[in-house]
Order: sequence, then C-alpha cells, then structure tokens
Amino acid sequence: MKEIKAGKITEEVKRLCIEAACDLPEDVETLLRQAETKEESEFGCYSLEKVIENFELARRDMVPMCQDTGIVVVYVELGTEVDVVDLSLNDAINEGVRQAYVSHPLRKSVVTDPLFDRKNTGDNTPAIIYTELVPGDQLKIQILPKGAGSENMGALKMLKPADGVEGVKDFVINTVVGAGGNPCPPVIVGVGIGGTMDKATMLAKKALARDVGEHHPDARYQELEKEILTEINKSGVGPQGLGGRITALEVRIETFPTHIATLPVAVNLNCHAARHKEVIL
Repeated sequence: MKEIKAGKITEEVKRLCIEAACDLPEDVETLLRQAETKEESEFGCYSLEKVIENFELARRDMVPMCQDTGIVVVYVELGTEVDVVDLSLNDAINEGVRQAYVSHPLRKSVVTDPLFDRKNTGDNTPAIIYTELVPGDQLKIQILPKGAGSENMGALKMLKPADGVEGVKDFVINTVVGAGGNPCPPVIVGVGIGGTMDKATMLAKKALARDVGEHHPDARYQELEKEILTEINKSGVGPQGLGGRITALEVRIETFPTHIATLPVAVNLNCHAARHKEVIL
C-alpha cells in the first residue's frame, strides 16, 4: 500500500483552492481569446475585452477573478492501493479548504443550514466531495469552486424516452438561453444524461471539470455537443447577456445507463471564469 499523509493532501487542496480562484486555466483563457476574435457585437467585444483584462490582473496579483469564490466541489479518484494516514480523506480536504479561505482574501460563502439558520461557517467548509475508487496507487484531486450566479441557473428535467434527441436539445438550449446574462456568459455548459435524477445532475457538474476540447467518446454525442453549441450561439444572448454571437464556449455531455422508462437530463452552467485545478499524488 502507498501511504499519503493527510497533511500533504491538505497542503495541495489549499494551493489548488487559491490557484483556482486567482489563475484562470490556460485552456479556458484560449477559448476566451478566440471568442474575442469571433464576436461581432460591439458590446460583446467590449465585454470580452474586460473579462480578459480582469483575469490577467487576477493572475498577476493573485487575487480572485470574481468576488464569488464559490462553494468548493471536489472530485476525488482514490486508488485502491492508497492509504490516507493521520486524518480521514474528507477531513484532510476540508482542512485544506479552510486554510485557503482563511489565509487568502477568498470570500466565505457557505452557510450552516440551507433554510432556517443561514449562518456563515466562517471558513467556506464543508466542501462538496465526490469520491470514486479506482485501481492503482494514485490519488487524483480536482477542485471546482462553484459560484452561485451560474449554479442557480442549472436545471433538471425528467424527460420521457420518446422525447429523444430533440427533447434533450430543446431542454438544454432553452435552459441556457432562458438564463440570459445571469450566469455571466460566455458559459461552459455541462449536460448529464441518464442514470437517475441525482446521477444526472452529478454528471452535468462533472462535465465542467473536463479540459477544453475533451469530448464525449461517442461520435453521436460529440455531434450533439456541436449542434447544441451552434444553436445556443444563434440566440443572441452574447457575452454578459449584452447581445452578440458568443453565448457559450463549449457544451460537454456526460452519460450513464438509465432505466427503460426514463430519460433524466440535467444542465449545469459555469460562467466564463471556468475555475478548475487538479493534482495527482
């Protein structure tokens, strides 16, 4: 068994949280710069120019790109030959989140109770942690800080199998276009299809952690990603909802087997600051 000390996990999670908030991934930066060259609207070009200027300043000064530094979503792939020592895996991750949000000027946005006692926890914990057991002796941690502006625009629909491809397309497109400027477009669109209602929403968010240009392995879903993106960008919503050609940067679909009588579809949006970082230990 390979031992990984909890302190190392905490250290890496702290670093990833800070970097995710302050340093836009290079693949997303490339998409935004390409979008600026394609945008035809004057307001849209202005918006993209300011978005690019903002992330350049954030990276230079290591300050947050957005005041909403999100609730931290963590995807873990835990090798079956890995033994986490000194603390539990979840405790080590939450300690890293706590240290990041206390030591750096990151807004703390988590409340203790969702309905009755909405008191701030003071350190942005607990994180939302998904752990998958995989073969091997590695521990992969992906950090995805999720802001409320884009998160609030997500949606789930339990379609009928007979609704088929057109039903999925209509739901996804209407969700994104209906969100307008609220999720701070241009957005990245995560789509989960299949499983159960909870699995579909998890898949939609998991899709947002993929690297730019990483498509569904099935060519039919790849084509569907392209078709949905094209239709969204015909909507005229544009950057920041001010009108224009570029409303979405990418559409990413994740799928899972489902029951014969159902077709769950979930949409989860990421704003233009598509923050994600990862490490393998």
